[in-house]
Amino acid sequence: MDFNFTDEQTMLRDSIAKFVAAEYDFDKRKAILKSADGWSKKAWATFAELGLMAAPLPEEYGGLGGGPVDTLVIMEEFGKGLVVEPWLQTVVIGGGFLKHAGSEAQKQEHIAAIASGERIVAFAYAEPKGRYNLSDVSTTAKKDGAGYVINGHKAVVIGAPQADHLIVTARTAGGQRDAKGVSAFIVAKNAKGVTTRDYATIDGFRASEVYFENVSVGADALIGAADGALPLVEKVVDEAIAGLCAEAVGTFRLMHSLTLEYARQRKQFGVAIGSFQVLQHRMVDMFMATEQSISMAYMATLKLDESDTERAKAVSAAKVQIGKSGRFIGQAAVQIHGGMGVTEEMRVGHYFKRATMIDAQFGNVDHHVKKFTNLSMPQAA
Repeated sequence: MDFNFTDEQTMLRDSIAKFVAAEYDFDKRKAILKSADGWSKKAWATFAELGLMAAPLPEEYGGLGGGPVDTLVIMEEFGKGLVVEPWLQTVVIGGGFLKHAGSEAQKQEHIAAIASGERIVAFAYAEPKGRYNLSDVSTTAKKDGAGYVINGHKAVVIGAPQADHLIVTARTAGGQRDAKGVSAFIVAKNAKGVTTRDYATIDGFRASEVYFENVSVGADALIGAADGALPLVEKVVDEAIAGLCAEAVGTFRLMHSLTLEYARQRKQFGVAIGSFQVLQHRMVDMFMATEQSISMAYMATLKLDESDTERAKAVSAAKVQIGKSGRFIGQAAVQIHGGMGVTEEMRVGHYFKRATMIDAQFGNVDHHVKKFTNLSMPQAA
């Protein structure tokens, strides 16, 4: 595997790092979170100017023709800055659905708008009783002439307060947990019958409970084939998980560096606590967990174009490593910082919150251990 970045990707990383340092430092981020919108439209416009929206999207629809490694670079730097704007939801997930399975008309209408920063998309897939099962869908889309009528409730839709369009999974056939019968639709958030209840999440993002009551959509809202969207959903979710793993790596790097800095400055018994051997060992263990996570995140990214099984195994393995490392690194960072580590004034606690939420998104450690095990077992003839 080639882990070297191109000159363009290095420049991309440097431009994001400079933006985060100048325009998205800790105090400015706190001001963004306290604002009425809870995100920065100015930052979103800057992302578009820097080409971040267009980076992984196809050139023929206004993108720059990049790939998963570009997403990794962007998400890792976003993790360092704890960026809360819905880039993953819009570009990786929304753009992913459209570029993989969208009709020509959908691509023409939506991908160019995403690439320019004009369109924001949220992924409405999770349901109150669905846990992490992507096929557990009780929201329905029933045929109505040439179109469909959607009814149901989607929970914790990250980025929905900012979004103007939703990608919605709904059941068009079969039972609630059947793999067959899941379809995907793109729906305008202001469509008649769509209502939302918005709230802030513990890590600073914004999410919504989204309710669909007799929402009529045309046949042109269907993404891909009716009843057969689950493989597409799984592919896009794996791409999103790889992005989240890269974001987590960014948070791990910062938790480690912040802890090292604090240990050099904080004195106990007249000496810096960084001179205590037991804490030195703990910080080395944090470094090792970070490096292991980097390797797994890179491996998952490089395997996104392989077969469905190999891709899913790589992504689940990375998610397990990220979840375990996030808990260890976060707990160690907070403990070395002492009681102040969990206060709002200390940066490290905010990184720990984000790492904890990343573990819960699209399946936690236990879920992905089981999934990896099932994928690795020999299939019956």
